[in-house]
Amino acid sequence: MPEPTTPGSAISGPQAFARITTDPLDRAEIEAFVGSPENGALVTFEGVIRDHDHGESVTALDYEAHPTAEEFLRETLEQVARETGLRVAAAHRIGALTIGDVALVASVAAPHRAEAFAACALLVDRIKEHTPIWKRQHLDGGTTEWVNL
Repeated sequence: MPEPTTPGSAISGPQAFARITTDPLDRAEIEAFVGSPENGALVTFEGVIRDHDHGESVTALDYEAHPTAEEFLRETLEQVARETGLRVAAAHRIGALTIGDVALVASVAAPHRAEAFAACALLVDRIKEHTPIWKRQHLDGGTTEWVNL
């Protein structure tokens, strides 16, 4: 798996940290990457596995990723960093997850809260649109369904 982008490595100015892993996500590591003394707002989104979807009971999820998914994630984060002028970070978990597990952590820091909230929303939307990660929901009763194939 490629190493996450580190300060000074992938883009000049704003930077990005991207990781796809089977391990539990480390929110503190992600927030530490974007934090800095000039920023007064830190916004972090956690995507948590819930027990339902469109009226169906969900018992678990499996996330699968394309072999180059981390590269897509990194490129997406770098684009958002360039557009916003902010440091951004995100990690997505793959594999078998259960209700309450965190599947995605995305974080942005900015001088002010409105800017941080807007950038984090943009970041999460872009990750969902451009990163080739798919989820299979296990529904109550034993059926499964793929989401956003």
